[in-house]
Amino acid sequence: MARYSIRKQGCEYVVLAGNQRILRFASRRMAAKLVVEASELLSVQSASEDRTEEGGDQSAVKGTKLLDDRKRFP
Repeated sequence: MARYSIRKQGCEYVVLAGNQRILRFASRRMAAKLVVEASELLSVQSASEDRTEEGGDQSAVKGTKLLDDRKRFP
C-alpha cells in the first residue's frame, strides 16, 4: 500500500503516493480530503480481499433436494 503525503509546491498542494505525484490542488483541505478517501477505499478493498481468500461469508454448497413426481421433497 502506498504511503500518502501532501507537500506545498509554489501556490499548490501536491498529493504524493510514495515518491510519485498523483494530483495537485489549490487548497490543502481538498488535498487532505482526497488522502482520507483514498485510504478508506484501500482499507475496504483490502478487507474484502481478505474475506475472499478465507472463503468469504458463504458456507459450503450442500446437496440439493428436488421435488419427486408427487411434488414432495425426498
